[in-house]
Amino acid sequence: MEPEKISTESYKGVRDFYPEDQAFFKYLTSTMREVVAKFGYAEYHASILEPAELYRSKTSDEIVNEQTYTFVDRGGREVTLRPEMTPTVARMVAAKRRELGFPLRLFSIPNVFRYERPQRGRLREHWQLNVDLFGSKSAHAEAEIISVAHALMIAFGATEDDFIIKLGSRNFLNALVRKLKLSDTDAKKLRSILDKRSKLGVGEFERQLVDLGIAAEMLDDKVVPEDVQAVLDILAARGITNAAFSPDIIRGFDYYSGVVFEVFDTHPMNSRSLFGGGRYDNLLALFNEEKVPGVGFGMGDVTIKDFLDVRGLLPAYIPTTHLYIAVANPEMVARAEELALMLRKENVAVAVDFGDKKLGDQIKAAAKHKIPYLLVVGEDEVTSGTYKVKNLASGEETALSGAELSTFFLNLK
Repeated sequence: MEPEKISTESYKGVRDFYPEDQAFFKYLTSTMREVVAKFGYAEYHASILEPAELYRSKTSDEIVNEQTYTFVDRGGREVTLRPEMTPTVARMVAAKRRELGFPLRLFSIPNVFRYERPQRGRLREHWQLNVDLFGSKSAHAEAEIISVAHALMIAFGATEDDFIIKLGSRNFLNALVRKLKLSDTDAKKLRSILDKRSKLGVGEFERQLVDLGIAAEMLDDKVVPEDVQAVLDILAARGITNAAFSPDIIRGFDYYSGVVFEVFDTHPMNSRSLFGGGRYDNLLALFNEEKVPGVGFGMGDVTIKDFLDVRGLLPAYIPTTHLYIAVANPEMVARAEELALMLRKENVAVAVDFGDKKLGDQIKAAAKHKIPYLLVVGEDEVTSGTYKVKNLASGEETALSGAELSTFFLNLK
C-alpha cells in the first residue's frame, strides 16, 4: 500500500514566495530601508518567540487567547509567536536604556503572526516595517513618524491624492470618557463604535452613540484637539497636505496614549486602512519604574501590495539572471561553463543548461524563467568563436565574439 500523498498546499493564511514574489518583496523591503535610513533610523532584529506574558500585560488577554499562536514549550513556559513588534522593541529598549542614546530611532522588518480568518489584506503571517522613535514627548516626534510614513508612500509611487492620513487622539477620547463618566464597559463600547464608524453608516453610528448618552456633535471632526493640531501644524510646514483630524481613529491596542494615526487608501476598489501607529508613552514603564516616551507605526506588506496593485504601481519582474546558455548537445556543457565563468568574472549573471533536454525545451525553460537573453553553444559557435545573443522578448539577435560578450551585457546595466 502506497503512503498517502502530502498536499502541496501551504498552511492556511501564509504564503509561498516564488521568485517573482520574492523579487517584489525585495523591492518592497529595500525601498523601506532606503527611506527610513534617510531619516536616521537604525535597523534591529529579534526572535519570533516571546514569553506570552509580554502580550498579556501590554495588549489584552483577548489578543493572546484568540488571535495568537501561543503554546507551552518543553520547559513548561508559555510562548507566543510575535503578533506585533512594538512590545518586543519596548522590551529591548527597556533592557538597555542606560546604554542607549535618546532620541533613539529604530526600525525592523519582521514577520508577525495572527491566528485570524484570512481575507483580503489580512493573513495569518505577514511582514511588517516597524518604525519607532523613543525619548521625546515633542509633537515633532509624531510629526517625524508621520513624515516617514508619508515619504514611504511617495517612494512607492503614490501621490497625495492616493491616500489620506487621519489623526486621532487617545487624550481626546479619554477626556470624553471622563466627562461623560462612562463605565469601563461603556468606554469599551464607545471605542468599538468609533472603530466601526465607516461600516455603520451615519444613522446607525448616531443611534449607537445615543444609546450611550453621547451626542454626535461631541465627536465633530471640525473641533481639533490641541495635541492633534500641534502635529498637523508641523506637517503642514513640511508640505504634507493630506493629513486631517478624525475622531474615530483610536487604534486597537491598549498601550496607545496620545496622538494616533492611520493611512487610508482613497481608491474605491481598496477603500480601507493601510497601516497606522501612534504615541505610547507608558509602555516601557511596564518593564521598570522609568518611563521612556515612544511613538511609532507598523506598515504591513500585504496591504501595501494591494494598494500598489489597484493603481498599477507594482514593479515589473526583472530576473537577476542576465543570460541563459543553452547547449546543442551535452558534450558542449564544458565549453558553455568556460564561457559562463569568463562572464561571471565580469559580473554578468549566467545560468547554464546541462543539455538533459532538447534545444527547443532549453529555450522554453529560459523563457519560463523570464531570463532576457539566450545564447546557444554548439560546435559551429566554438569553431567560429562567434555567438548569437538572442533577446527573447523581441527575437532580435546580435552576433558577438567571446571577448565582446561581457561588454555587451555590461552596457545593458
